[in-house]
Amino acid sequence: MSFAQPYWLLLLILLPLAAWLKGYRGPASAFVYSSTALLREVMHSTRSRTGWFLATLRWLALAAGIIALAGPRLPEGGARLTASGIDIVLSLDLSDSMAAEDFERDGEPIDRLTIAKEVLAEFIKTRPSDRIGLIVFSGSAYIAAAPTLDHDYLLANVKRFTIDTVPEEGTAIGSGLSAAVNRLRDLKSKSKIVILMTDGQNNSGKIPPLAAAEAAQALGVKVYTIGVGARGTAKLPRKDPFGRKVYVSMNVDIDDDMLTKLATRTGGKYYRATSADTLRQVYAEIDQMEKTTAQAKLQQRYHELFPWFTGAALVLLLLELLLAHTVWRKLP
Repeated sequence: MSFAQPYWLLLLILLPLAAWLKGYRGPASAFVYSSTALLREVMHSTRSRTGWFLATLRWLALAAGIIALAGPRLPEGGARLTASGIDIVLSLDLSDSMAAEDFERDGEPIDRLTIAKEVLAEFIKTRPSDRIGLIVFSGSAYIAAAPTLDHDYLLANVKRFTIDTVPEEGTAIGSGLSAAVNRLRDLKSKSKIVILMTDGQNNSGKIPPLAAAEAAQALGVKVYTIGVGARGTAKLPRKDPFGRKVYVSMNVDIDDDMLTKLATRTGGKYYRATSADTLRQVYAEIDQMEKTTAQAKLQQRYHELFPWFTGAALVLLLLELLLAHTVWRKLP
């Protein structure tokens, strides 16, 4: 056990001195008699020890309170880990076309966004030592999370993403890439990468994708791009006037050429994922290519014990007051 503020423990030294001074002065007289002869009948009665017991409760309560002020705690886990020294920002397309159900899981059709979120979460879990950030975009780009080691927070964000998370319609690939690069601009790390996942062409936003790629190149950010979805047509779910689920056909028109240029200009690579297994293989390959090692020191976590000592002090104090005013009540 250690203490967050051990200097408070110096007050424990004063408790014996305070107890000695209190006993040296002696207790205040309960009654004043003109003659001790009036108490001759009780002169030989046994001395009560209740006063000593009540005083002990009071001093123990003060000692427990002082220990609580010192912040007692128990360490939890180690304080160091091996970090990869890589900062990663994931940029995910949330446009309406990501609802197309052209993937399969256990023989059942499943939409692109659900598979993308599952694979994204698996990738985050394989990189526990990296700072990872999240950008989502449709007609505009938004910062879902700045690069952080709090991966539980990241996974919670990934889980809540839906097609309706970004209100603006469209596919602003340039804005999604630019927002991701800006998150890495001021970070000092051995490697900075952006993984951009989309299923369409750039048709919104004020930033051309190639201009965002030039900025990434200038800042030393490597960009990996992933085109999600099958070629040809895909089924997009809709609701009919009665609230029933129906499907409409849509053309899959991913700009492979543009996504390839974004990646190659920054030293990255473009992938096309047409199935859940292919998408997992893409992230596995990126995971293997982007590995370095460096030591990072994490803050030590503690289990705080001060509530227990505070509670003990209050219990002792209440017990002393209860006994002093009931069974061991004394004359004023």
